[in-house]
Amino acid sequence: MTRTRPRNEGFRQALEETRLTYAQFAADVRLVAAENGEILRTNPSAVAHWINGRPPAPATAGYVAEALSRRLGRDLTAANFGWELPKQENGPDARLGLGVGPDPVDILRRLGEADINRRQILTTAAYSVAAAALPLGTAQAAEFQRRTAGSSGRHVGQADIRTVQQMITAFAAIDERQGGQHGRTAVVQYLRSDVAEITRGRFASEEVRGEALTAAAALAFLAGWKAYDADEHGLAQRYHLQSLAIAREVDNPLHAAWILRLMAHKGMDIKRPEHTLDLADTALSLATGKAEPGILSTFVICRARALGHAGRGAEAAAEIRRAQDLAARAEDQPPPYWMVLNSTATAQVGSHAGKTLQVLRDHRNAEQHYGRAAQVYGACAPGLNRVVGLSLADQGTQQAAQGHLEQACGTWDRAMGHFDGVYSDRAFKRVAGIRHQLAAFESRGVRAAAQLDEKIRNWQVAHNPPAAAPTVLR
Repeated sequence: MTRTRPRNEGFRQALEETRLTYAQFAADVRLVAAENGEILRTNPSAVAHWINGRPPAPATAGYVAEALSRRLGRDLTAANFGWELPKQENGPDARLGLGVGPDPVDILRRLGEADINRRQILTTAAYSVAAAALPLGTAQAAEFQRRTAGSSGRHVGQADIRTVQQMITAFAAIDERQGGQHGRTAVVQYLRSDVAEITRGRFASEEVRGEALTAAAALAFLAGWKAYDADEHGLAQRYHLQSLAIAREVDNPLHAAWILRLMAHKGMDIKRPEHTLDLADTALSLATGKAEPGILSTFVICRARALGHAGRGAEAAAEIRRAQDLAARAEDQPPPYWMVLNSTATAQVGSHAGKTLQVLRDHRNAEQHYGRAAQVYGACAPGLNRVVGLSLADQGTQQAAQGHLEQACGTWDRAMGHFDGVYSDRAFKRVAGIRHQLAAFESRGVRAAAQLDEKIRNWQVAHNPPAAAPTVLR
C-alpha cells in the first residue's frame, strides 16, 4: 500500500494569501536563490509537490520562506512550514542582525566576525523585504542604555573619540576614490575590536558616551555601505539596521534620518522598492527642522525618487524642483562626520533626479541631470572617482536610449577613465552592461564601439571580481 504524505496546509494557506499562481511563485523563489548565488530550476510542479507534502531541498526551503516573507510583509522561516534548513542555518546567526535587539553593538561585533571570516550564511544572505519595514516600527527599548551605562572597561575621553572620527573620514575617502573593496576588512576589524571596545568603556559624561556610540553607528554605516558595494545586500541591510538602532539610542533624529535615507535608496537600487516611500517619508519628517537647506535637499530628492518608483510622476517632479531650490540655498559649512560619503547637495540632487527621471522614462532630462552631477562631483573633490564614473555611465546609457550612439560611446569612454583602479561590484556590473550594449552598436556600424569594447575588455580583466557560483539544480 502506498503511503500518502499529508498536505502542507501551512504552506498552502500562505501561498494562497499571496494570490500568486504557482508559476509566479516559482519565479519568486528563483529570484531569491539568484540573489544568494544559486541558479534554480524551480517550476510550478515543484510548488505543487511542496503543497502535497514533499519538502523542498534544505537550502531551497530558506528561499521559499524568504519569497513568502517578501510577498506577505512578515518574517517567515522554513520552520513555519515544518521544513528544516541545513545544520548551520539553524544556529543563532541565521537571523543575526535582521531584528533590533537590546545590544546592537554586540550584534555588530558578531556580524563583523562573520564578515571577516567570510561566513557564507551571512555574506550570501538575501535582502529581506520584511526586515526593511522594521525601521518604521517603534524604537528599541532602553535595555541597551542600562547595560552599557555600567561598563567597567577603560576610560574613554574626547581624544579617543576624535581618533575614531578621523579614521572614519579616512576610510570613507579611500572608499570613494578606489571602491568599497579597498580597506573593507580593515573597516570591519576596526569596528568589531577597537570601536566596540570603546563603547564598553567608562565615560566622563553621558555626552562622551553618546559620541562614542555615534562613532560606532557611523562606522557600522560605512561597513554596510562596503557590503552593498560588494553586492552583499543582505549583509549590508543587517549592518544598517544596527547602525540605526544605535543612532536611535543616542537620540539623534538627524543621524537616524540619514541612515533611513540610505536604506530607502538601496532598496530602490536593487529593485526592491517595497517600503521605500515610507522610509523616505520618515527620514524627511525626522530631518525637517533639524537640517540646513542643503542637507534637507538630499532627503527631499530621496522622496522624489521613491515617488517615481511608486508611479507618482507629477509629485516626483514637484519634489525634484523643491530639492533643487533647497540645494541652491545650501549653507557653506561642513556636514557632520557621521554623514558618511556625503558630497555637495547639488551633485546628490542631480544624481538622484537623474535616477528618478530614468524610472519615469524621461531620458533627455535624466541625461542632463546625470551629466550635471558628474560635473559637480568632479569639481567639488579630486577623489570621487567611483561616483563620477557611475554618473557618466548613467549619462551615456540615457544618451543611448535616445539613439545618440556615438555620443554615448564618448561619455562611456570618459567614465572608464574614472573607473581605473576602482574595485567595486557596482562599477563592474555597470561596465559589463555597457559592453553588452556595445555589441549591438558594432552591428549597427558605430565606429567608436569596437575601440571602446577593447578598452572595457582590458579593464574587466584587471578588475575582475570573484567568479560567480555554479548552477545548482533543485
